[in-house]
Amino acid sequence: MSTVAPTGPSAAQHESRTQAHAGVAVAAPDTLLVSVVIPCLNEAENVARCVAAARAALDKLDGEGEVLVVDNASEDDSARIAADAGARVISEPRRGYGSAYLAGFAAARGRYIVMADADLTYDFAEIPRFVALLQDGAELVMGDRMEDIQPGAMPWLHQYIGNPILTGILNLFFKTGVNDAHCGMRALRRDALGRLDLRATGMEFASEMVVRASKEKLRIAEVPITYHPRGGESKLSSFRDGWRHLRYLLVHSPTHLFIAPGTVLAVVGAVIVVLVEAGLDFFGRAWGIHALIGGAFLMIVGTQVVAMGLCAHAYGTYFMGDREPWFDRARARFRLEHGLALGGLFMLAGLALGATMLANWISAGFGSLADEHLAVIAVAVMIVGIQIFFSSFLLSILGLRRG
Repeated sequence: MSTVAPTGPSAAQHESRTQAHAGVAVAAPDTLLVSVVIPCLNEAENVARCVAAARAALDKLDGEGEVLVVDNASEDDSARIAADAGARVISEPRRGYGSAYLAGFAAARGRYIVMADADLTYDFAEIPRFVALLQDGAELVMGDRMEDIQPGAMPWLHQYIGNPILTGILNLFFKTGVNDAHCGMRALRRDALGRLDLRATGMEFASEMVVRASKEKLRIAEVPITYHPRGGESKLSSFRDGWRHLRYLLVHSPTHLFIAPGTVLAVVGAVIVVLVEAGLDFFGRAWGIHALIGGAFLMIVGTQVVAMGLCAHAYGTYFMGDREPWFDRARARFRLEHGLALGGLFMLAGLALGATMLANWISAGFGSLADEHLAVIAVAVMIVGIQIFFSSFLLSILGLRRG
């Protein structure tokens, strides 16, 4: 396989995100088989070896390819060194792992895009294996490092805690089934980029790609690879970048962030209210007004959290193109009027309880108003009804986006 090689001087080999490379005979989109996209931030020590390894791997394929280095505002000579090594270099001044890849994807001309870091942790000789899986029908190919991590290549915190936990959460939320959700070596079809609609600019870009692939039902394959010790200084921040991944997973799964915990809170609160009001013992003792207030609090908070989750699902469906089968079925079956009726019933029930309390007070000759239990339940039920009533309107407003 022949690669697209630079023919002009290295000083001319640094292009913008949208401009053609001044010193390269640039092929039109889709005339190249593979684009190897390498983000680069201050990797002068490693980038030439990465480019050379990538070009050597491309030479083994039956079709033309390119090595594209995205210089992410490096403060060293990374861009010049990469260009001298034979890469097509573009500039993305907005720093961030995702920003660099978004720029690289926009400039890539290959039918297939292979992603890998410029720090020597990945073996570019693996590229043909990734491409073969794409040619066999896969739309996203993930590298799996977890069975072959070389000594010193990955901190124990990442290897045994961070990556397994984040990958497990991702699989729990989105059913991807991948073993290594944050491997930096992966490949995808360029024609799948429109469906992925990638937007993240930081390290959470790695999670976003897998999440979006799962939601769009892309065919995902994995290939075992070796993970090598990096050259130079790491740019990762374990806790900051880990939190960004976790935050992304949570905000893109309203069911797990809102619906599930909210439902648990509301149900537990309702059970506590019923048990206390019925005078039943639990945990070996009788409970009074304070437990009742706690149960009412959980009911109210749980209902509000569930309502927020439904609104989050609606926003994702109508504005972000997300698809959640159970939510789609629910919105097809239930209308605004159903929510208003349910909220109205709760409010009427609360008013009825309040009226009962008032009647008891009147019948007692307007004496001491001491029916605290009934007051707490009446207020809680009315608040839940109000939440359901107005949340139904909010869901309907979000639904105006339909059509």
